[in-house]
Amino acid sequence: MKESIFWIFGTLQAMILGVIIFLLLSDYGTDTRILLSVLFPAFTLIIEYMIYSKQ
Repeated sequence: MKESIFWIFGTLQAMILGVIIFLLLSDYGTDTRILLSVLFPAFTLIIEYMIYSKQ
């Protein structure tokens, strides 16, 4: 139960973070904006899961 709640809110948090990064980086090219707005939240979600799974 707790793991499913983690994935729901973790995914929601990562998507919101990706949108914020995409909107803030308006001075860069579209490919850079998409790459950073996908990779940074994905790595953040992976690290959060690694920390969560150890507890």
